[in-house]
Amino acid sequence: MEGAFILNLTLLVFIYATRDKYLCLETATIYESNPNLLPSKMLKIRNVLNFAEKCSTRTRLLSSGAPQIAPAIDEPGPKESVKTEVLKHPDYFSVRDIFTVKDLFDARVHYGHREGSLESRMLPYIYGSRLGHIVFDLDKTAQYLRQALNITAHIAYRDGIVLFFMRQPQNAHLVETCAKECGEFAHTRFWRGGIFTNAEKQFGAVTRLPDLCIFFNTLTTILSQHTAVRDSAKMGIPTIGIVDSNCNPNLITYPVPGNDDSPAAIEFYCRVFKEAILRGKTKRKEHEAL
Repeated sequence: MEGAFILNLTLLVFIYATRDKYLCLETATIYESNPNLLPSKMLKIRNVLNFAEKCSTRTRLLSSGAPQIAPAIDEPGPKESVKTEVLKHPDYFSVRDIFTVKDLFDARVHYGHREGSLESRMLPYIYGSRLGHIVFDLDKTAQYLRQALNITAHIAYRDGIVLFFMRQPQNAHLVETCAKECGEFAHTRFWRGGIFTNAEKQFGAVTRLPDLCIFFNTLTTILSQHTAVRDSAKMGIPTIGIVDSNCNPNLITYPVPGNDDSPAAIEFYCRVFKEAILRGKTKRKEHEAL
């Protein structure tokens, strides 16, 4: 039929035709351009042309005699240095001994926000209220915090990358110091969307994403959640988050209910997470030396 555009989908190798002809498959017929084609068909043809040019460019690169240079990515260490029986132990790194419930109380972790700002999803972690302020159940906080510390120690033991987050300027220096002392990373500034979801374009190269994200506060303002929480969930990166009484814990993999504002509480979190990471790295060095 006149003006028809036929594509034979039997082969996957494109051939590059002259400028006034269409790109077709190797077993298809190359038809001369027809100015009477409908705009919708012309749009489809343009999409095929763009896709074919990309394929032909990649084919030329692969077929060239130049050696292919693999991108330098920081990969985890060899599996031979990791003992599998570590996963079978419920508390291999003894994170239960890092803190007590009294330590949580002394660090004022039990203080929440006012009753009017209570997030309904945080009700299971609430003990009650006093003088109009929410009070957390520290027994539940200790349970969830020990679970989070155990996960952190295991990831550090497996040579994983841990990234700390803190958006409050008054507590940012505590988090940065903690990350430096345990050999990990911290982000305490404005988070640009797409750093996780579009990392290759943002950094201009293949980039290894963190293996664990720890949020010492999950809100950037009173009402808006940190964008990295959503990006981590999209990319399947496990997250640990300190969730206050006005936070939504749904997108956090391991939520820890507690105060995320006072410097005493943030300093306590930094100390226990740093200790968990150092214990994991110490065990790894011991097993590598054997």
